Amino acid sequence: MPEYEFVDVYVPRGVPRSEATRLLTDHAEYGNWELDRLSLYRDGSRRVRLRRRIIRQVRATW
Repeated sequence: MPEYEFVDVYVPRGVPRSEATRLLTDHAEYGNWELDRLSLYRDGSRRVRLRRRIIRQVRATW
């Protein structure tokens, strides 16, 4: 089963949707993050949980 690391990103309510999309796209492109969960609150703020796979290297035994 793959292991993941997570990061939470808080987007305040005053941030337009286009800016939030650009922020998440940058995380996905340059940090290899993918969307795990998005919480939209009543005041308009968003909490986004991103995840990426942890790739463990196996030590070579020659």
